[in-house]
Amino acid sequence: MRNQIGAPKGLSLNDPRVRAWLFQILTIVAVVGLGWYLFHNTQTNLQHRGITSGFDFLERSAGFGIAQHLIPYTEQDSYARVFVIGLLNTLLVTFIGIILATLLGFIIGVARLSPNWMINKLATVYVETFRNIPPLLQILFWYFAVFLTLPGPKGSINLSDTFFISNRGLNMPGASLTDGFWPFVVAVLLAVAATALMVRWANRRFEASGQPFHKFWAGLAVMLVIPGLSVLLFGNPLSWEMPQLKGFNFVGGWVLIPELLALTLALTIYTAAFIAEIVRSGIRSVSYGQTEAARSLGLREGPTLRKVIIPQALRVIIPPLTSQYLNLAKNSSLAAGIGYPEMVSLFAGTVLNQTGQAIEVIAITMSVYLAISISISMLMNWYNKRIALIER
Repeated sequence: MRNQIGAPKGLSLNDPRVRAWLFQILTIVAVVGLGWYLFHNTQTNLQHRGITSGFDFLERSAGFGIAQHLIPYTEQDSYARVFVIGLLNTLLVTFIGIILATLLGFIIGVARLSPNWMINKLATVYVETFRNIPPLLQILFWYFAVFLTLPGPKGSINLSDTFFISNRGLNMPGASLTDGFWPFVVAVLLAVAATALMVRWANRRFEASGQPFHKFWAGLAVMLVIPGLSVLLFGNPLSWEMPQLKGFNFVGGWVLIPELLALTLALTIYTAAFIAEIVRSGIRSVSYGQTEAARSLGLREGPTLRKVIIPQALRVIIPPLTSQYLNLAKNSSLAAGIGYPEMVSLFAGTVLNQTGQAIEVIAITMSVYLAISISISMLMNWYNKRIALIER
């Protein structure tokens, strides 16, 4: 009789590894089959309707104007340039909104923990009000009820003869590059590098000897002196053009259109309400013993919050904060409700209506939002790992 000891086992569904591989193979086959069916069905329907597919339409002339474009644009430019303009406008709102919402959210979140009754209740009212109103309604409110009701350019609100607010937007001084711009950029980079080296040296010195060093004031001096020397040697890096009222509108300078102001303000206020709750819960997660230990060392309330509580709370704050950043980026598509020229209203709206290339346009738009979301997630995950506790 043959000895079966050590003989390899046959394939059996009773083996968990065999079942795992089988289920994965079946899943892959099902996904590929469904994808092929959808692709084949789409191609067949397009051929029956005489619709050509492909991305050649991106090279055709757009033939329409755009209210806001961060790069030069004319109506004769291609749809590809329209795509770039929509992408830049989306990134502009996302970038500004994330910064402002983070600052406002941290302030409101800390205010909710204030022992002052008035500050605490005002912060609570802010959070409970703005996080329970849909963002689209807030956008419409700021656009139609606030900015469009402002006076015209002739009756605009004048702020120090520099900024002018009207129903046409916010007019401000515009900057243009001079010959001293790039030397100034190099000087700023050198100042940043010097400050980083100084901070690293100060930290090592403190760990070795226990002697503190005024890193903030020293870094501030470096950041002012080196770029200041560049300005003295090569001149101002920028020249400024002031807006002037001529006829029925302002000319010169920069203008932030009402659609941009309403969208940014609404998304900032809405997202900050959620960030405030995240900050409050993160601070609450830090043991009160940390505060007592800081007080026993003679630290005041401000340094205790900045140097003891917030660094520990960030480990709890960052993961849900990432979700709010992603929500803000995706909520920027609500700008279609007020006509701000971002990706959805400009590319998935106007371009789609003119070209009829629905599949290509929607695929490009979805890919853009996917890329923006993945980029934000990767950046925040990297930062989260940087501040994570290292266990031994």
